[in-house]
Amino acid sequence: MVKACLRYHHQIRTLVLAGYRAILFTGLAAAALAGCTRTVPEPGPTPAAGTYLLDAASLPGYEARLDHAGLAERLSEEFYHQGVAVYRRACFSCHGNIEQPGSIPHSRQFWTEPLQGGTDPYSMYQTLTRGRGLMPPQVSLTPREKYAVIGFIREEFIREHNPAQYFEVTKAWLASLPKGDTLGPRPVRQRPWKAMDYGNFLMRTYEVAPADARPKGITRRGPSPLKNEDFRDRNFAYKGIAIRLDDGPGGVAAGNAFVLFDHDLMRVAAFWTGEGFIDWEDILLDDQHNVFPRIVGNLEFENPVTPGWADPETGSFEDPRFRAVDGRQFGPLPRAWTQYRGLYHHSGQIIVRYTVGRATVLEKFDVHEGNVLRRTLNLEGGGIPLQMRVAPEHVSVVQQGHGASLGVENGYHIARFEADTPARVAFWMGTGNAERIHAQAASSAAPEDLAQYTHGGPMQYDSVLTTPILRAEGTGYVTDVLTLPQDNPWRSRMRPTGIDFLEGGKEAVVTTIDGEVWRLEGITTKAGPVRWHRIATGLFQPLGVKVRDGDIYVGCRDQIAVLRDLNGDGEIDYYEAFNTDHQVTEHFHEFAMGLQADDAGNFYYAKSARHARTSLVPQHGTLIRVSSDGKRSDIIAHGFRAANGVLLNDDGSFVVTDQEGHWNPMNRVNWVEEGGFYGNMFGYGAPADSTDEGMISPLVWIDSKYDRSPAELLWANSTRWGPLEGQLLSLSYGYGKVFVVMPQFFGSVRQAAIVELPVPQFPTGIQRGRFNPLDGQLYITGMSAWATNQMIQVGGLYRVRYAGGPVHLPVAFEALQSGIRLTFAARLDDESASDPSRYTVTTWELERSRRYGSARHDTKVLAVDHVTIAVDDRSVMLHIPEIVPTWVVEVRYSLEDPGGEPVHGAVQGTIYALAPDS
Repeated sequence: MVKACLRYHHQIRTLVLAGYRAILFTGLAAAALAGCTRTVPEPGPTPAAGTYLLDAASLPGYEARLDHAGLAERLSEEFYHQGVAVYRRACFSCHGNIEQPGSIPHSRQFWTEPLQGGTDPYSMYQTLTRGRGLMPPQVSLTPREKYAVIGFIREEFIREHNPAQYFEVTKAWLASLPKGDTLGPRPVRQRPWKAMDYGNFLMRTYEVAPADARPKGITRRGPSPLKNEDFRDRNFAYKGIAIRLDDGPGGVAAGNAFVLFDHDLMRVAAFWTGEGFIDWEDILLDDQHNVFPRIVGNLEFENPVTPGWADPETGSFEDPRFRAVDGRQFGPLPRAWTQYRGLYHHSGQIIVRYTVGRATVLEKFDVHEGNVLRRTLNLEGGGIPLQMRVAPEHVSVVQQGHGASLGVENGYHIARFEADTPARVAFWMGTGNAERIHAQAASSAAPEDLAQYTHGGPMQYDSVLTTPILRAEGTGYVTDVLTLPQDNPWRSRMRPTGIDFLEGGKEAVVTTIDGEVWRLEGITTKAGPVRWHRIATGLFQPLGVKVRDGDIYVGCRDQIAVLRDLNGDGEIDYYEAFNTDHQVTEHFHEFAMGLQADDAGNFYYAKSARHARTSLVPQHGTLIRVSSDGKRSDIIAHGFRAANGVLLNDDGSFVVTDQEGHWNPMNRVNWVEEGGFYGNMFGYGAPADSTDEGMISPLVWIDSKYDRSPAELLWANSTRWGPLEGQLLSLSYGYGKVFVVMPQFFGSVRQAAIVELPVPQFPTGIQRGRFNPLDGQLYITGMSAWATNQMIQVGGLYRVRYAGGPVHLPVAFEALQSGIRLTFAARLDDESASDPSRYTVTTWELERSRRYGSARHDTKVLAVDHVTIAVDDRSVMLHIPEIVPTWVVEVRYSLEDPGGEPVHGAVQGTIYALAPDS
């Protein structure tokens, strides 16, 4: 918000308050709101608290004609949701919310503090519009957006938490408002996905289609599983690298000429020009479900979904890859045929590296006058003749350089490379005047030696950003906020998805869902500053990162990439493809989740299945292992729906969560063994037996009242993390919480219960966490996109720290033949803990089917006959005569500690069997 104001105004008064910056405005908003036609007044003295920063005469003309009653009457549920979006964009950074403080300490806390400018919506509107005290005028918000965010603040924060400041809107009050004939200008839709600078390339799945193509034709309704579309004639680059070719700032999104390289097939899928780049329809771009992005502009030419190079051994272009049930082929070509090796970034230019047979190829793309594409290739070490499809026959193609010859065959221009002859060749191509293309090629310098771009280039992102750490106070477990650099030169949306540590924990690497990697310094300090270096961009939806032997490996939807800094300047020059085995379709739901490594260096990640559809490729809904050298990948478990991350246990087993949906009546925490099937009958290779006996049951079913979307688990393997050292933790993407998972193993039985960690709810969904080896504390990344209730902030980075003192939380759960035993981390008050009325035990059953989720069936409240307390006052045995195995058990408790302080909470678990009493 502040940055937006600064773009419009040049005179500001800056105050430094507790190390943070607050921006004051002195009558300057009028120039921006009136199209910058007014004379900007000289800065005057800072207004006293209680006066407006702008007088009425400085406001745009429509403000005097506003129908305030018409605006205030619109405080509906729809307006409330609009207000959420405005608050997230314009207010959260400074004001925060109940759970998390804002970045400016003196910003108004609506839930506890009085509103000095007035409590009614009209007075609040005046404060937003004209500024007051330390609150600058919100010059980029329209009247409708201001009243929408006022409605959100009133209903979310004031009505319940600060009722003395809640003004009741009445008809009489509405009638007293200034009369007008306009609601002001309509809000301009914010498109942060389009404004972001992703760098000069962006990896994703893209559909190639001309401007007049028919609608996408996606199946959206019907019984589950939804019917497969017939996309056999559609041109998808499932592992596409979109590269900007024209010069200019803003990255690929701001370009006017593009090439799309498909690294499954090593083909140029498309060359197109014009404004827009793509239509931005994507769950992680514009938040739409069940869509995929399509290129927009002038399609100059395209190549079909066939291999870009002939088989080195046979000379055939016939596609040998896996064919799915819908008739389409997916995945990379065999390694012996061709293999994508990575790409170099040098001075804004992109060089793709791959192999064909034994030959190594470097390829670079340029655009020239008249929308002419030049493909420059350097090829070495072929040993045998090779053939490449350059472009369709209707495209004019001119060869420049040596080592290859150009011909036409079966409707395509074919380049033939000589055996044992290094080639340095360029192909000029376009659909315009052929003679002009010949002239351009003839007048151009010889094709470049592309090796010059493979040693590292100048830094692209040399800005270092700093942010404070908002350190929490208190005892037990507290959450520090490592504030994100939301105001950054690249308009990055800052949605972190993974974290790992460098330099023994002094530094961290953080990925974002928009394809970035950041290197952070100062993360273990008390209050910062944290220094943020943007070191890599353009990756395909990274949702995991792992540092192995000092190298940064990033888990993406199309590959595991290892990032190489070739010249020691701290920025990534080479995005090396470590493994690209798994198959990718256009479906929005098939994320590649998490990235872990074992002691032998093998990597593990989970691949989600399609939503409400049967699987197309073997990797849908699986746990995958990649060998330490990246040359082999294996599916080691299957039957998952939306497996959000992986935990690797010391004994070689795994923990993988899954989300409520079709064939998942509720959320699952799965203790996974190799070869197991975990319930999703829409998954690839599902067994014929769809009963519960045909799957491996989860460690615990998590009811949606506790979590709607569990994420990755991790062990609290830190000696500095207090009484929860050694406990199993589960992160909640759905509700922005942390749970302690309490397994109970006996015989062949594995079951567990969960309890919420008593820290404030995070304002964003959280997904990945790691313990820092330097300070021993838990660092968590979070973002908001699909399937989460936590949407106030789009991303977050947090440090959950043990601050000393007792923690009154269960750390062990045991279902026994005579009842349930709970063991707490700290002593309880004997009198309250021994009172059966302080506990409520409820059970219910679930029904697993092809339907989405399950209702709660056969709900029962079980009587607690009496309670036995252990001699250490930490364990309570609830004697429950009616206890039996159940899908879901809930134990609510309302106790006290020895000092009389309340100890409230709820344990929710699953009981498959009752262990013998001990």
